[in-house]
Amino acid sequence: MLEFQVHRPQPSITMRLSISTDMIQRLATTVKAKLFANAQYILPHHLISRAAHCFVESKISWLKNSLIRSAINRFDVDMSEAEEERIEAYANFNAFFTRSLKEGARPFPEDDQAIISPADGTISQIGAIENGRIFQAKGHDYSLIELLGGDVDLSRKFMGGTFATLYLSPRDYHRVHIPATGTLCQMIHVPGRLFSVNQGTVENIPHLFARNERVVNFFDTAHGPMAVILVGAIIVASIETVWAGQITPHKREVKSVDYNANQHESIVLQRGDELGRFKMGSTAIVLFGKNQVEWLPHWQAGHCIKMGEALGKVN
Repeated sequence: MLEFQVHRPQPSITMRLSISTDMIQRLATTVKAKLFANAQYILPHHLISRAAHCFVESKISWLKNSLIRSAINRFDVDMSEAEEERIEAYANFNAFFTRSLKEGARPFPEDDQAIISPADGTISQIGAIENGRIFQAKGHDYSLIELLGGDVDLSRKFMGGTFATLYLSPRDYHRVHIPATGTLCQMIHVPGRLFSVNQGTVENIPHLFARNERVVNFFDTAHGPMAVILVGAIIVASIETVWAGQITPHKREVKSVDYNANQHESIVLQRGDELGRFKMGSTAIVLFGKNQVEWLPHWQAGHCIKMGEALGKVN
């Protein structure tokens, strides 16, 4: 009778040390994210943001130029895309942060029915709205009704529909554009906290996007109802829309403006038109109704996308 012994190679000391180091680094990153997220509960969000607003609006040349240079170097900002490449030409840091791009820097798809990305950023999550809930991160989701400021009638239009959440980092282009041609019907300003919206906080703060201050913009399109939601965050000095200008932050009550009312002129934005902008990084959420739009399958959470790229197609 023959006996065979199978000799399995044992991992080297170097390999074991590498695995251990990786585990320690991942654990440290997780703990750091949790600590940062939990610390935010006690921070005076609006006070910090108001202080930041004064700082980034400064027109003192040496200060604003220093801030801009630091941001370009730290976040590897590609100024070759900017309509104005000279940092000295920007009146303040916010003017640089909301800079316009050169014509043609963000080409649109040939298919004029394609739904385009409203902004440069990273896809935080993308998918279906299930049972009136929107997926935020592993272990967390939030209510569609809460996201839309408690407007039940408006929420019904998106039940069973689709959503896409895009995170705009400090290096990204910070103007938000409309994903499909639409007529503005309603704008809702929802007061709230100003938690950070980076990935670590998203994974650790429950119902984050339904808690932060936000501006809900509801449009009627050829593909049914569409909402583009601009979510504020800590140090985001303000949110602006092209029709209302700067949205006054820090109010305690939900404020809704009906643009279908007789006193308002019809506001129609063509696909790709600028909708609004963030002064400092934040998040944009796009909603469509049931059976309206299908997201292109290659777009998944964690993927980077540019404004104007095809994000979905009409059903």
